[in-house]
Amino acid sequence: MRSEYIRKIFGGILLVSFVFVGFFSPIGQLLKLPREISIFEGQKMELPYAAVATVTEKNERIDVSEGDETISLEGKQSGRSEIIFDIAGIPVKKLNVNVLDDLKVIPGGQSIGVKIHSKGVLVVGFHQITNGKGKVSPGKQAGITTGDVIVEIDGHSIESMNEIGPIVQRAGEKGEAVKIVLEREGQKVETEVKPKKDESDDQFKLGLFIRDSAAGIGTLTFYDPKSKKYGALGHVISDMDTRSPIIVKEGYIVPSTVTSIQKGTNGAPGEKLAKFLSEKNHIGDIEKNNQFGIYGTIKKKLKNGLMDEPIPIALSDEVKKGPAKILTVVENDEVEAFDIEIVSSIPQKFPATKGMVVKITDPKLLEKTGGIVQGMSGSPIIQNGKLVGAITHVFVNDPTSGYGVHIEWMLNEAGIEIDQSKQKKAS
Repeated sequence: MRSEYIRKIFGGILLVSFVFVGFFSPIGQLLKLPREISIFEGQKMELPYAAVATVTEKNERIDVSEGDETISLEGKQSGRSEIIFDIAGIPVKKLNVNVLDDLKVIPGGQSIGVKIHSKGVLVVGFHQITNGKGKVSPGKQAGITTGDVIVEIDGHSIESMNEIGPIVQRAGEKGEAVKIVLEREGQKVETEVKPKKDESDDQFKLGLFIRDSAAGIGTLTFYDPKSKKYGALGHVISDMDTRSPIIVKEGYIVPSTVTSIQKGTNGAPGEKLAKFLSEKNHIGDIEKNNQFGIYGTIKKKLKNGLMDEPIPIALSDEVKKGPAKILTVVENDEVEAFDIEIVSSIPQKFPATKGMVVKITDPKLLEKTGGIVQGMSGSPIIQNGKLVGAITHVFVNDPTSGYGVHIEWMLNEAGIEIDQSKQKKAS
């Protein structure tokens, strides 16, 4: 009894000493471990560890191997476990371990053509109609603004630009106003506009510039061979005039081939110039367009010629500063791997863009493009054999560098559940 008491006193003294010796020692690193970590089945992770501590693992979901300064964890079975670190019988740290079901996806890198048809018709500007009373834009006078989406006119649902002209012409000939329903920042807005006849062509008009679709090129990031879901671009597709995100009614992706590169310089980002191989050769549809990219379902099996088998993914807290690679196309349709450096990475707990800062280091890519160029968005980032994220933005004043988004947020947007235990509980 006395010996047990002395042992606990001695352990307490040791513990206090270690705390004061502090956070520059292995014990300090141990104390700074998070409360919870996640690891995939079959994958390993190393954590700092003080040899003076004793490790107790509560079940058999993980294997723990102890070294002098680190411990190695290996996920064995999905579920939750915990590890207790104690010194002289006194617990100093509890670490909750969430073992996730094995998840692997196929990285992309292919150049893709993107075509989106918007929900409704987007107002991108105004033009002046010339009539006997001078120049006027009836739409602007009625309070319509750029970025508004026309979804209904006189009770008719509007899905394309071609539907607007006949309705406006009939109302103008009758001398009547049209009732317009708009979507503005997620809210419905109603207004009335009386068409005016343009002297240049005797047609009644609203004085609006409108658009119902957008097209461009980007890079495929990944697809899941089981669900056929894919993610690309890593950032939202916005209208080039209004900068408003395009609300998807329908869309598709097709193969594209890079014809030339406009090299980037300080203050002037470069650009991939590419052409759609065939607009009829749809390789996937577009169901979602948001800040993390475009998402949908792949219709055909794709190969990049470099990594055609599924590879593991890395969560944001696994991504480290240091060397990595991106997969992208700079000539024709050939996917190549290029060296980059991950300059910094934020271990994000909640979905957010710009989780990484990356720098192009590959001499061949720098010579060809000057760094990150438009059309490279979505290029998958590979580190230590794992898919960790995608290129999203270039720094205008330094085209060799830019931002990346962590892959876990893109997977979430694609509807691929990383922690499948949550999905099982929900069902």
